[in-house]
Amino acid sequence: MSKNLQVKIARGNIYIPLETYEIYLKNIEAVALLPHEKGILIFPLIQQSAGGLLLKIKNLQGDRVIHAQEFFRKNNYAETYDETICETVWESERHAILINYLNTKTAN
Repeated sequence: MSKNLQVKIARGNIYIPLETYEIYLKNIEAVALLPHEKGILIFPLIQQSAGGLLLKIKNLQGDRVIHAQEFFRKNNYAETYDETICETVWESERHAILINYLNTKTAN
């Protein structure tokens, strides 16, 4: 998967448009998030696994949202009400989506 798609980050949530969901996460209901030097990694979780963050349906179009406030706070990402549009890319060696979310960590 080499097509670059976008997500939006605002208020500690990750908003995933239907097109991005269909390409990267079709039929996935939960994900795991990990911090990355370039941003955030989203790992799809298989349905039989326990835990993770839910991919909630946001609207009738099928866009999804991940409520990730705790992840952002625990990993010192800046919290803002501003919307940030981020490019995504599939990291095939990690089997994860990389959200390019640079320069957004707060100092401890």
